[in-house]
Amino acid sequence: MKKQSLLAGIALTFAPLAVAGPIVRSALSTAGAGDVTFNGVITSFRTDLGGSLNAPGACTPSPCTTGRREINWDGVPVGSSSPNPFPGNFFNGTAGVEPDARVRGASFTTPGTGFRVSATEFSLELPFGPTDFDPFSPSRMFGILGSNIVDVTFSVPGSPGAEATVRGFGAVFSDVDYPGFTSIEYFDADDVSLGLFAVQSVFPTPSGNSTGSFSFLGVSFDAGERVSRVRITSGAHGLDGDFGLTDDAVVMDDFIYAEPFDTTVPEPVTTALAGAGLAALLALRRRRPA
Repeated sequence: MKKQSLLAGIALTFAPLAVAGPIVRSALSTAGAGDVTFNGVITSFRTDLGGSLNAPGACTPSPCTTGRREINWDGVPVGSSSPNPFPGNFFNGTAGVEPDARVRGASFTTPGTGFRVSATEFSLELPFGPTDFDPFSPSRMFGILGSNIVDVTFSVPGSPGAEATVRGFGAVFSDVDYPGFTSIEYFDADDVSLGLFAVQSVFPTPSGNSTGSFSFLGVSFDAGERVSRVRITSGAHGLDGDFGLTDDAVVMDDFIYAEPFDTTVPEPVTTALAGAGLAALLALRRRRPA
């Protein structure tokens, strides 16, 4: 009976750590990048991810075990900015080979023709005026050519060949006017969807155009789910597409994501729980009569 009671106590200790459902942080602002409420939602998402911001190149060659990474595009050099193509592996650099600023464990692919990072509001890519977009963190923003889809995958920062997963990802979008075009979908290591989430738009139906609006969507998971891929659908077409009056052109700014972990290495909390369980079983064995 003592063994059953002790093991039951262990189960009760473990159970509250699993919380059903993702944590969704979503916000919309037409008041500019300094909107306090909008920035407060982003701060809450950072808190959800836990830990502090890990600087580019941090913790290599050993991976970090807590914290988050962020990409705001502003450090991308001229040679990788518009009109030049932006390499999808730019932020998945190898420690000791590429500069630390490129060691962040994130890669980008698209079924389209490529990416652009622009400091001029995509004036060289858009078939219409560039004044629709404002940068959230001046001055560079990220966009897609030939498609409205970008897939984000993760590696251990500094080790591009070591696949990794994260527990949350979020992004800032510029000028999401209409619903139904912009979203983020999260996939686990088996490429099973963990959920498709819509990004907030300024107008409930295609009825106008806003300038200088920002949307944020960040989703984190705290019931053991791990994200290996994120699919972002940004607007109706690639930036070089043929936009109609009711289509929506959208670009992106800051990406925020939890520290990528090697998929074969358990998170610290998992290791701690396993250790606690082992310690309890050892204590039980010591208490058994000879």
